[in-house]
Amino acid sequence: MLVASDKFKGSLTAAQVADAVGAGVRRARPDARVRAVPVADGGDGTLAAVLDAGFTAVPVTASGPTGEPVDTRYARRGDVAVVELAAVSGLVRLPGGRLRPLCATSRGTGEVMAAAIAAGCREIVLGVGGSAGTDGGAGLVAALGARLLDASGDDIGDGGVALPDVASIDLTGLRAATRGVAVTIASDVDNPLTGPRGAAAVYGPQKGAGPAEVARLDAALAHWADVVARTTGRDLRDTPGAGAAGGVGFAGLALLGAALRPGIELVLDLAGFAGALRGADLVVTGEGKLDEQTLHGKAPAGVARAAGRAGVPVVAVCGSTTLPPARLHDTGIRAAYALTDLEPDIDVCLRDGARLLETLGERIAAEHLEGGETE
Repeated sequence: MLVASDKFKGSLTAAQVADAVGAGVRRARPDARVRAVPVADGGDGTLAAVLDAGFTAVPVTASGPTGEPVDTRYARRGDVAVVELAAVSGLVRLPGGRLRPLCATSRGTGEVMAAAIAAGCREIVLGVGGSAGTDGGAGLVAALGARLLDASGDDIGDGGVALPDVASIDLTGLRAATRGVAVTIASDVDNPLTGPRGAAAVYGPQKGAGPAEVARLDAALAHWADVVARTTGRDLRDTPGAGAAGGVGFAGLALLGAALRPGIELVLDLAGFAGALRGADLVVTGEGKLDEQTLHGKAPAGVARAAGRAGVPVVAVCGSTTLPPARLHDTGIRAAYALTDLEPDIDVCLRDGARLLETLGERIAAEHLEGGETE
């Protein structure tokens, strides 16, 4: 049996989920062999997933979303580096949790990428979920050597609020720093940069932007896209995924020549999921909440697709679910086992998630594992 779950946000890491489910399965079936491949969808938890898969953590100090230094890390294996935006420029890095929708920057993520490149990495995988800002990726490319200049020839400030000041872009330093480096962005977002489905309109409110600030940020991003198009000769603002991470997707596509891939697919590749799947007779996947968002690029749906192609059945564990069985089946998940099936009090579920998951593991073993040794 293989456990390939995402984290239960605010409660358990992906590895802890796997440990608890495995303990319950072995309690019911001492003969069971349980393997774990913790996964993520490109957002927070991506670093943990690849570190569990054998990458090495490399510590870095970089600028947080409002400029303060933060201790973070990237993961490395050979000449491949995995950078998690949430770990340096994410909402979780805002001082005191205070939202700063206008001035939060992606600069620190660019600094981490620059450190990996300076250390000899030739391939950068960038997971972009959980960003704190809406700066169109301007801070990121500035940290990698681009100069974003105002009408007086001075560098502009940080954050989406500064984008209207951009009059020209000097890409000389950026091109020199990233020559020979391939960048892949892991994201499940297909939003464009601007407009009613753009980065500001859809995700700005989650980052603290009210209606007036959303309009201001959307106009700023449109101006940024105009200047980038004038500089590069290509207008990519409407490309699906350009709106990822407050427009970091746009900067990656337009200025770094990045490729976009669904986050879960990329993480499964990096984690060696296909190899771990061989010989398994059941896959247990999961995340904190199974809902409609799960069906659109989240980890459980990606795991179910990959396992389904190999003909391996899949069940899910979760904190709670709003998906009826028919919707789960459409995704390739035979059944879902929720903590709230055992304990309706959410606070108890958050506090005692591991204990409850062990009980669910026992149920899964009893209902889905046949006699004899399993793997």
